[in-house]
Amino acid sequence: MKFNQLDKLQTTIGYQFKNIDLLKTALTHRSALNETGVTQSYERLEYLGDAVLEMLITDYLFNTYKQSDEGYLTTARSVIVRTKSLSALAVKINLPEHLYMSRGEEAGGGRQNPSILEDSVESLMGAIYLDGDLPAVKIFFEKHVIPHAQKLLKNGQLKDSKSLLQERVQSQGLNSPAYKITKEQGPDHQKEFTVAVFINHKKISQGKGKNKQEAEQIAAQQALKLI
Repeated sequence: MKFNQLDKLQTTIGYQFKNIDLLKTALTHRSALNETGVTQSYERLEYLGDAVLEMLITDYLFNTYKQSDEGYLTTARSVIVRTKSLSALAVKINLPEHLYMSRGEEAGGGRQNPSILEDSVESLMGAIYLDGDLPAVKIFFEKHVIPHAQKLLKNGQLKDSKSLLQERVQSQGLNSPAYKITKEQGPDHQKEFTVAVFINHKKISQGKGKNKQEAEQIAAQQALKLI
């Protein structure tokens, strides 16, 4: 297994691993599991990091925006942790160049795949949490995630695609959008959901995501381009 400049990455993220194998696992895409010596991908760490990130961002928003109601906080959290946002953060800290994946995955654009980049941020946070506990991952969170979040919120990117679509259809005198799961596939820890959005009983578009909420947002985003 060959990893690219891990010392450089640790300098960038501001954390030095005691157990470097945790960092290597956090950077290993499942496509590399057929490679010699590779026994784990980042999926379990991603699962852990997703929960750690949600807890930290919820705590940050709750204590920072004291006058905001639950609806605002929920929308803000959704904007910050969605695929587009986390994949942009991954690029900002140069994660793509350090990922370990098969040649086929790389040739297919794996290093630019927003879903993979989102997963890599979460797996990295899971690895930091295991290696250094909550204080360590909070340092990473405060150094990298909070500035990213503040920029998003400052730019007013709080209305997600579902909210914008709701406003659009109301302005046109149409019925509210209805969302329906049309397909679920994959193992429990890595399901992919397909959701279709209907307006006035007509299917407008569909989206795919690793959870129902993400798939709905992508479906709404596509619908906004069509109506």
